Amino acid sequence: MSVGPDVLEELVQRVREAAPRLGRTRLVLIDGPSGSGKTTLADQLAEALPAQVVHMDDLYDGWNGMLAGVDRVGAQVLEPLADGHDGRYQRYDWYAGDYAEWHDVPRAPYLVVEGCGSGARRFGELTALLVWVEAPDDERLARTLARDGEGAEEHLRAWMAAERVVYETEGTAQRADVRLDGRGAIT
Repeated sequence: MSVGPDVLEELVQRVREAAPRLGRTRLVLIDGPSGSGKTTLADQLAEALPAQVVHMDDLYDGWNGMLAGVDRVGAQVLEPLADGHDGRYQRYDWYAGDYAEWHDVPRAPYLVVEGCGSGARRFGELTALLVWVEAPDDERLARTLARDGEGAEEHLRAWMAAERVVYETEGTAQRADVRLDGRGAIT
C-alpha cells in the first residue's frame, strides 16, 4: 500500500511541525495489522523526511515474539534516544532462529518505527505522530502469504489472533493521530 503525494505531504508536514519528544528526534510510529501496508508507508516517509526506519520484524524473536519485540525496541532504541544516546538493536534472523548482527540507530531529527505493536501506549509521550494502517483481513492474509509463503499460513493466522488482543488492549487505532485504509486513504 502506497500513499499518494497529497497524503504523503500531509504526513510529512505533520511530522515536521510536531515538537521533538524523543530527545531531539521526532518519532513516527506506524502500527496496524500484518499485511496492511506499514512497511511501504515507512519507506515512503523515510525517503521524504529523510529518516531511518526500524522494522519491528527485526526485533520480534519469531512468531510468538510480538510483545518481546516491543520491549526490545523500547529498551534498545527508544530509551537510549530519550536519554540522549544513540540506540542499537540486534536483528533477529527468522531463518536461523537466532539473533544476528547489530544495527545502530543514531540520534537524528526523524525516526520511523514500523510494525505490529510499535504504537504501544507506553511510547505515547515520545511520539510525534502515530499512524494506524488497516486493511480487510482477507486482503492482509493474501499479501502476507505472498510475502512469507503458503507454509506460513498457520503462523500468520495465530499472529493475526495475537494482534487483535494487543490492539484491543492498547487501543492503538483509537489513539492514532492518523488512520489510513489499506489503499492509502485517510479515514
